[in-house]
Amino acid sequence: MEEKRKYARIDSLNLLNYLYYENNEEDANQGMGRTLNISEAGILLETHTPLQPPNKVSLTIGMKEDVVDIRGRVVYMKQNPDGLFESGISFEGLNNGALQVLRRYITAFNETEA
Repeated sequence: MEEKRKYARIDSLNLLNYLYYENNEEDANQGMGRTLNISEAGILLETHTPLQPPNKVSLTIGMKEDVVDIRGRVVYMKQNPDGLFESGISFEGLNNGALQVLRRYITAFNETEA
């Protein structure tokens, strides 16, 4: 099967904190989750509560010694066999600093896998 994604995804297990905005920017629910994979364009996130499309999220992710704050939009969600929720998040308005940290992390991960 041909890969259609613009950016390669790497498997990545990192804990993160999220703010989930259900209806507007004022009503936010906070929670913890973990990354399942990540790319320059988005992240697959595992949580105990559902994050429904097309709502927005604000993520604080620890990547090695760096902490990155990233905003995004939920593009899909499914429940896995363990009863947890997997949500695809598309990054929005990624600033240059966050993008550089993501790129360093992805590069370092790929070098350890080679």
